[in-house]
Amino acid sequence: MNRQIGIPCVMMRGGTSRGPFFLASDLPARPAERDALLLSVMGAGNDLGIDGIGGGNPLTSKVAIVGPATRAGADVDYLFAQVRVQEGVVDTSPNCGNMLAAVGPFAIESGLVPAANGVTVVRIHNVNTGKLIEARIQTPGGQVAYEGEAVIDGVPGTAAPIHLAFLDAAGANTGRLLPTGSPVDLIDGIAVSCVDAAIPVMLVRAADLGKTGYEAVDSFRSDREFMARLEALRVEAGRRMGFPNAAGMVIPKPVLLAPPTRGGTLTVRYFMPHDCHRAMAITGAVATATACTIPETVAAALVGRFTMPGDITFEHPAGRLTVRLEAGDGQSAPTAGILRTARRLFEGTVFARPSTPSRTAMAA
Repeated sequence: MNRQIGIPCVMMRGGTSRGPFFLASDLPARPAERDALLLSVMGAGNDLGIDGIGGGNPLTSKVAIVGPATRAGADVDYLFAQVRVQEGVVDTSPNCGNMLAAVGPFAIESGLVPAANGVTVVRIHNVNTGKLIEARIQTPGGQVAYEGEAVIDGVPGTAAPIHLAFLDAAGANTGRLLPTGSPVDLIDGIAVSCVDAAIPVMLVRAADLGKTGYEAVDSFRSDREFMARLEALRVEAGRRMGFPNAAGMVIPKPVLLAPPTRGGTLTVRYFMPHDCHRAMAITGAVATATACTIPETVAAALVGRFTMPGDITFEHPAGRLTVRLEAGDGQSAPTAGILRTARRLFEGTVFARPSTPSRTAMAA
């Protein structure tokens, strides 16, 4: 008789995302076998993830896999997987900066990184992009602290601050800050900026697509004509950025831009890519903020002159998100710093079915 497969698991919230965290050593090394387990665990085949622990939304259908570092200068490896439960696809092409916020605490509590008394610095190698991110974790008395006074929009209450620094985000997936070689491209008569910093994005003025940029999140899903047009732009932008099969990937991410209304720098609506984010993705924020420093991009044209060091504040559906930009030595993109929080929600054993069909999207 086939038995279910038990896998040690910790469910964590990282920033405004949530998902299971696994030690790499507890999962199969072969990607096809690993992905089959993840699809079963998350409940593939149903948009609610009803037969698994997926949360019925892209923000809660995410997985983090953490293990010993395979790169010099790093403390741990972090592989992010976006599980598209309805399509039965595991996509490891993007990174997720919100889940990234929980990697440091997980690594410390899993014994991968020794805790200091006060603050523990964890240098994270994101396997998806090959980039390094530095996380500063509160560890008074050598223990991870989750309670504190930090507030991030999109998450209720307060928590201990986690400071993330994207040390050299340029060319995360394409190897180039401007993958098309130009700060602006015309696609079907629409001006877009294709930027790759932490994650590839396609930036476009909301007004150019007949939107204000201030719409409620759920209103986009019901506008099928708009979503189809946005997807067509995204797929063509992806082709020009070097992703010939972008239709089957979650990158590049489309971002609608509009002037601010509440004292920020820009109003944003970020897509994942087929649903509007209820807040703002961290990697998307890094890419969009970086674009503000590149002359002639769609973002820079809206923001005007920007001098580093300085802050870019995005107004998103759940509130605001600030990115601190500082010039990096010898880097093509600035160092981007962001405040996040995280929380350990539960730990135990999650069960996968003994056999699950798997289709993988491993382009990266």
